Amino acid sequence: VFHLREPSAPWGGGWLWRPGCFPGVPEWRWGSLPPPSHHSPPPGALWICCRVERTNILKRKFLTLLFVKTKWRLCCVSVSYVERCQQHRWRCAAVTFTCPDGGLCQSWVGAIAEQLAAITSRPRRLLIYINPYGGKRQGGRVYEQKVAPLFAQAAISTHVIVTEHANHARDHLRTDAELKKYDGVVCVGGDGMFSEIVHGLIWRTQMDSSLDPNSPDETLTSCSLRIGIIPAGSTDCICFATVGTNDPVTSALHIIVGDSQPMDVCSIHHNNTFLRYSVSLLGYGFYGDVLTDSERKRWMGPVRYDFSGLKMFLTHHYYEGTVSYLPARGVVGTPRDAARCRSGCVVCQHNGPKPSERAEKYETDDCGETIRGKFLAINAASMSCACPRSPKGLSPAAHLADGTTDLILVRKCSRFDFLRHLLRHTNKEDQFDLNFVEVHRVVRFRFMPRHCQSDSDLELDLLENGKRQIFGQICRDHPACGCAPAYSSWNCDGEILTHTAIDVRVHCRLIKLFARGIEEPQVFEDLTNPCAI
Repeated sequence: VFHLREPSAPWGGGWLWRPGCFPGVPEWRWGSLPPPSHHSPPPGALWICCRVERTNILKRKFLTLLFVKTKWRLCCVSVSYVERCQQHRWRCAAVTFTCPDGGLCQSWVGAIAEQLAAITSRPRRLLIYINPYGGKRQGGRVYEQKVAPLFAQAAISTHVIVTEHANHARDHLRTDAELKKYDGVVCVGGDGMFSEIVHGLIWRTQMDSSLDPNSPDETLTSCSLRIGIIPAGSTDCICFATVGTNDPVTSALHIIVGDSQPMDVCSIHHNNTFLRYSVSLLGYGFYGDVLTDSERKRWMGPVRYDFSGLKMFLTHHYYEGTVSYLPARGVVGTPRDAARCRSGCVVCQHNGPKPSERAEKYETDDCGETIRGKFLAINAASMSCACPRSPKGLSPAAHLADGTTDLILVRKCSRFDFLRHLLRHTNKEDQFDLNFVEVHRVVRFRFMPRHCQSDSDLELDLLENGKRQIFGQICRDHPACGCAPAYSSWNCDGEILTHTAIDVRVHCRLIKLFARGIEEPQVFEDLTNPCAI
């Protein structure tokens, strides 16, 4: 019985060197491989296969000898693979094969290398942007300690850029980056960093295709490069929706194996002027107010979102406006389906891009349906927007690549009813099963706030409301007097838009990610077949 303080696995093997095997080594030594200077073990070295056992008395791990190989010249081949773990996590594992014939061993290595080279979906060269300030300021450490060793092991060459200021990555992608040299772009950071990459890459693609991003009716060209996300932010909403977890190692392994997941992108315009792209949440009212208030309290750190959320809930502002939308027609699924968007989603496959049909609809000026009212929140969810605090997300049945977005309208209600709606984001109840909440699956929508409508409508309201309306106009900027503000701000993936009257259009599968969608739980529960990938 040979004692090993920190065995790396419950089963393993290694070389046991007898006294005199190496100069200056008088006692028995244990090692997992021979020294680098020896291509084969010297005479007297024993290959030992062993297992780890625990003793109840000493509570220490021991290696129990199973058998000893007496043929000394053995060649070893180590093959790394992906192993599924619990909670949608992946890990890198390895298995070692031994062979007494060196020529046969080399043929194994050649055959495996040939098979790997034939997989064209795997990236060979990556452009990587690291945000050292996002989240808990751990982006650099996460990459160096957890991701870079995996990329090196997979023989992926990388060009790393550490961003120095806001929109550094976006501006570099727009102008300076030589994109033809790379197979993908990877960002290390949170959802804000991912948004920078999306804006830079889409803009560069449209410029190379001689398209005008300022035209809301322009059919945009899909990006050829895939985008990878190494989560190191506060919420990591994109990773939860596309992978199922915000684990950096899992995301790195998805990049290495070359997964591809298309994703819809919403373009946002104001008076034929491009504002931003959105891939997750576009929120007006409650979520816009929370973001606006939290930006004034950045000194508080991540806790500012909780503080601002509570403040805006107690303030309970509502906003008047008109929503016009074009419903999604001829598609499978509704926002209230029990089915979720998962890997190999049949809804996304069925509701793929239909260029001729969509272009004909967008040429018309009629957006289909129109709703006027007073709203606590207007949200457009292009994905589930799930995160640790909201396991189901704002729209649990939203899909990543079906060419639609879920438009959620929360009408004016009491604080208690609005709290019921918010709490349903954290449990299994249907958050749309309330009489003041409605949801529509749309391909395009417009919003016009109340204060931007015609003068005749304003005069009519003045006659109806009398002094109350006049007092509200004077005290609009002073919430302390009890008057609600006339307008809110749009929260676009964590950024504040400069305009409230917007035109939003969904572009089907405009970008692709290094992901495969959330895999079904049954795949991870089958632990008897861990190396199915």
